[in-house]
This record gives sequence, structure tokens and C-alpha cells, in this order.
Amino acid sequence: MILIADGGSTKTNWCLVTDDHKKVYFNTEGYNPYFVSEEYITQSLKQNLPHDLNIDKITEVNYYGAGCSTNEMRAHVQRAMQLVFTKAKINIGHDMLAAARAVLGKNEGFAAILGTGTNTCLYDGEKVIQNIDSGAYILGDEGSGCHIGKKLLADYLRGYMPEEVRKVFWKTYHLTPDDVNEEVYTKPLASRFCAQFSKFVYDNTVNIAYSHNLVKTSFQDFFKNLVTHYPNYQNYTFNCIGSVAYNFRNILEEVATENGMTVGNIIRSPIDNLVKYHLGDRD
Repeated sequence: MILIADGGSTKTNWCLVTDDHKKVYFNTEGYNPYFVSEEYITQSLKQNLPHDLNIDKITEVNYYGAGCSTNEMRAHVQRAMQLVFTKAKINIGHDMLAAARAVLGKNEGFAAILGTGTNTCLYDGEKVIQNIDSGAYILGDEGSGCHIGKKLLADYLRGYMPEEVRKVFWKTYHLTPDDVNEEVYTKPLASRFCAQFSKFVYDNTVNIAYSHNLVKTSFQDFFKNLVTHYPNYQNYTFNCIGSVAYNFRNILEEVATENGMTVGNIIRSPIDNLVKYHLGDRD
């Protein structure tokens, strides 16, 4: 039996493929090695894997994860998982490679991630051949759920949020400005805290124009600071995975078109296409 996983900073989507090709799906939290320790990953897996999962029968784990961009970070995750899947071969790849394989398969092109964080690349049909560093949530990650959440929180702290939106925000979260600053600057996993508010932006119906403008400016930053810096970027279709890309795809398509790119595949999660890729039955 093999496991295939797509790991974001917030959530990991898993698929167990049995020897008779039956597929079983489940989720755990995300394990970005920049934010969580090896011990944390190991303990979380032991606590959150399905209780009826026969770990001893797992022969291979293919994990694609946010933050797994260097040999050091991949080794960090591999060591943690080897303590859980003791009889399996552990293969660790970057989530950007998972995205590219999911939206492009064996074809070359441009691929992106817009979820809790942001990433982009050019792909040659087998591997990532160019990647502009997103800068992560403090320095960059434009267009991500975290970036959208930060823009919303900044408006809240500065008093720029429309009053009708501010009232709903308070009723929903009961967060004071001091609470926000404490969560962002003194507690762990600030990126997850900020990213959760992209859902509030999506759900907001009291001032749709405000939400649209906030998301559009975030996507414009994404194109200005990342996408348009790839050589001949307009020669590629725009392909993207992630909950933010999928939920706000109408605005994303609008901005992509304004930047001269034809929209290709925009999907929420790569897990199904990754399973096809690893089973070798991709169309």
C-alpha cells in the first residue's frame, strides 16, 4: 500500500492506495518544516492518522509539502515521518512540484499555488526548472490567504474597514486590536491565524465591493511581484491550485486576463491528479 499526500501550511490531504487500487482519503494538519519541529510532526501524525490505518503495511509514502524546498527541510520532514512509517520508503517533494504535476501532468508550462501561502514556477513536464521565491508570509506571499487576511486585519487595525463590515467582523470574532497584535507577534503559526480571515472576505455579503477590491489588489500584487517576472510569461497558460485560487477564481481570472495570460486549470486540491500521476494512468 502507498500513501500520497499534498501538504499545505494549514492542512494535508492524504490518499491511501491499497494493493487492489482502492483509494481512501483523509486529512491531517499541515507540516511546514519552517514552522513546526520534527517532534511536532511525528506526534501529530501518531495522533491524527486514521485509527484503522495499518501502518506496517505501508510500503511507500510520497509527501509533497509546503516548505520542503531545500534538502535540509526535506530531510527534516523525512526523519519525522520515518519514525511513524517505519517500514516505508519516504519520498519528500516540494508542494510546487505537486501543483505542477497536478495541473500540467507531463506537459511543460506555468503553475502556481494560492492557498495559505503562495508559490509559482515554470515546469518542463518532469521537474520545476524556475522558481521565484515567494518571500513567505512576512516578506511576500502576495495573493495568498495569509496576504488577504493581513490586508483585512490592517484595515481593521487602522480603521479603514467599512463600518458595516467592521460590525460583522466584531460579531464573528470578538477580536480587539490588541488581540490581533498578540496573535500575530507573540504566538506561533501567525500565517495560519492571518489566512483564516480570507474565509471572512469570501463570506462577506454586507459590502461585496470592499471584498472584491481587497482580493483584486492582492492578486494584482501577486502578478506584479511574481508572475510577470517569469520570462515570456504571457506565452504560458495560467494554471493554479489552492483554496484561495478556487474560491476567488472569478477575480483571479479577471486579473490574469488583464496581465495577458489565458487561464488554464484552476483547481482546489491536487490530490486526485497526484494519485493518477503516481499510478501512471494520467490521460
